[in-house]
Amino acid sequence: MGQFGMGQPVRRVEDARFLTGAGRYTDDISLPNQAYALVLRSPYAHATISSIDASDALAIPGALAVLTSADVNAAGLKPMMTPIKLKNRDGSPMVMLPRLLLAEGKVRHVGDGVALIVAENLDAARDMLDAVIVDYDDHPAIVDTAGAVALDAAQVYAEAPGNICFDWGSGQPDAVEAAFAKASKIARLRLINNRLISHAMEPRNAIGDVDADGRLTLYTSSQGVHDLQEVFADEVFGIGREKLRVVTPDVGGGFGTKIFPYPEQALVLLAAQKLNRPVKWTGERSDSSQADAHGRDNVTEAALALDADGKFLALSVDTIANLGGYISPYGPFIPTLAGTMMLTGVYAIPAASVRVRGVFTHTAPVDAYRGAGRPEAAYVIERMVEEAARITGLSSAEIRRRNFIPATAMPFKTALGQTYDSGDFNQTLAEALKIADVAGFEARRIEAKARGKLRGLGLSSYIEACAGGSPEDARLVMDDAGKVTLFIGTQSNGQGHATAYGQLAADGLGIDIADIQMVQGDTDRVRTGGGTGGSRSVPIGGVAVTKAVEALIEKGKRLASHLLEAAPADVEFSSGSFTIVGTDRRVGLAEVAAQAKAGKVPEGETPELDGDGRWKPPAATYPNGTHVVELEIDPDTGGVTLERYVVVDDFGAVVNPLMLAGQVHGGIAQGAGQALIEEAAYDPESGQLITGSFMDYGMPRADLLPQIEFHLKNVPCTTNPLGIKGAGEAGAIGAPPAVINGLLNALSPLGITHIDMPATPHKLWQAIQAAQTRAAAE
Repeated sequence: MGQFGMGQPVRRVEDARFLTGAGRYTDDISLPNQAYALVLRSPYAHATISSIDASDALAIPGALAVLTSADVNAAGLKPMMTPIKLKNRDGSPMVMLPRLLLAEGKVRHVGDGVALIVAENLDAARDMLDAVIVDYDDHPAIVDTAGAVALDAAQVYAEAPGNICFDWGSGQPDAVEAAFAKASKIARLRLINNRLISHAMEPRNAIGDVDADGRLTLYTSSQGVHDLQEVFADEVFGIGREKLRVVTPDVGGGFGTKIFPYPEQALVLLAAQKLNRPVKWTGERSDSSQADAHGRDNVTEAALALDADGKFLALSVDTIANLGGYISPYGPFIPTLAGTMMLTGVYAIPAASVRVRGVFTHTAPVDAYRGAGRPEAAYVIERMVEEAARITGLSSAEIRRRNFIPATAMPFKTALGQTYDSGDFNQTLAEALKIADVAGFEARRIEAKARGKLRGLGLSSYIEACAGGSPEDARLVMDDAGKVTLFIGTQSNGQGHATAYGQLAADGLGIDIADIQMVQGDTDRVRTGGGTGGSRSVPIGGVAVTKAVEALIEKGKRLASHLLEAAPADVEFSSGSFTIVGTDRRVGLAEVAAQAKAGKVPEGETPELDGDGRWKPPAATYPNGTHVVELEIDPDTGGVTLERYVVVDDFGAVVNPLMLAGQVHGGIAQGAGQALIEEAAYDPESGQLITGSFMDYGMPRADLLPQIEFHLKNVPCTTNPLGIKGAGEAGAIGAPPAVINGLLNALSPLGITHIDMPATPHKLWQAIQAAQTRAAAE
């Protein structure tokens, strides 16, 4: 293994560029004769647009255009449609409704785009924004997820009676009913998975440009350019992909929110066409809060049946999933096919049944957010397991041990259809309990009580499915100086792709990682790509890179044999050189590449040293692990301190342990944020977003977390050639139930058995006060 190979803690090669301010993000791009755009957004959650008067705005010096839905329709642009087409439980199709580029007739959430303002400069655009007069007729709004299905709820669409987009199901309802009938005990909970805003450091943005031939270019922060090209060229504009180039430079965070297309990206292209000049839109934090796709927002009724020995018999889950005011591209997929198959977790549950109702509300659309359905599933099952422990009197660890799928049962097909290829769940649990000194916890609880604090210990044993699905292609080309360029269609949002891919390529080719550069994010330079999401980049893209390395070496052998006047079968490759077996005659990679560029190649070979690789995963990978959190609650304030956080993960093989730890740390921060402080909250009367800025939205900070103790107990993945399991989302999946379980363990002496996320200090203080009042009355 070379110094850059699998498992080596290589520092990120990107960091020098970023830390010295040499990163290039979309907002850093300014084109000649560029105009500036802002979006006029609805101040109402639900209203009819009676009229739009832009005459005063267009009279402002520097004004260029005010585009409305009429302009969108006149240009022949089509709305965006979800590619997800679910069937309802009765076999009928889900309600299919368009995602409009600008509101037409009605607005359906605060922040709904009503017009695109374009001016010579931002000052003029801001003045225009204030001068456009929109006459609204305000209507009642529904923002409550569970309340959307109430008989008297405001209706978002006439085409979706009862606000139901779909009523989908999975599993074995008859077997579940039979299991519940014979159960010794049944654990039941109503669980809320709170709505979140991803708040990437770099807000969404877009620049539309048009050349002399009418070809469009879109510069935008994204998680993959090829899907955007397909949607906008083929579906929205109907111009064919060769007429649209999409470019994504450096990206300052994505978290799932930048996977899919947004109206603003199409609107700047339309504006560029109409004005025949570049048009730039950079979202502000208020745009992010109001108009980015939000995450989570589920209300779930769950029940778990147990026998007399505490063994799980069946799981029943009924979820209402908020889709918001429009169907975001993958909105229907996230609470159904993306997550529900993981509801049985790491447990041998014989039968399970799931119902999911997707509902419209007058809120921002909901779509993928770090984990995309799997955190929601892990939260449900891990909270249910903890409740089962409570009603049986078994410890949190013991009830898990009794119900784990044993390592000897792998591969194991779950009741909801997933086949886990590998994993030793008892091993990660045992290691985490040992490292966290769970045996000494009661002494620490007593010591905390003496200080007036409530101390708790929380567990979660998570598993997720990721890094499956579509293939990824990689192309390697070596120039005549021995430098290698990697072309690949994933998109780094800060994960360190250049380092991870560079390690694999450098190790395979026997060259320095500094001699490898990566090209992503340009449909003109990279032929195909599935983008970044679902922890797919290294497990799928990394395998594609290794296959491209193999292809380059094989071609190199043919070219070297021609130069060395030997048969290809007699040429071997090692440490960056091709050698005739049994001799000292050799030629280096760089020389082979230089000779190829000079045309010295055998007949039928192209004049370059290159290799193409592709990997299509046969199945998902299943990373898993155990989180143990120890925390304290101050009963006088409801304040929470996370005293210790231990995680033991199984990620199969590891490319770079430094970057892996960074992914886990970041995910845990987001998961703890969801559990304790984050919530996108709407006023139930007006539908106003009341957490629309960092003054009101509880963003996690460094002081929320202790030093995270990260450990590995890996079992190699059997369906991935490198043995890798995806890792990007795992921290955000395991953390929320661990933190909430820890809070409830701390609150258990007061008789408090449930609390919903986010467990803010105020919410905890209220629960403690109510419990103390009840105790005094008794």
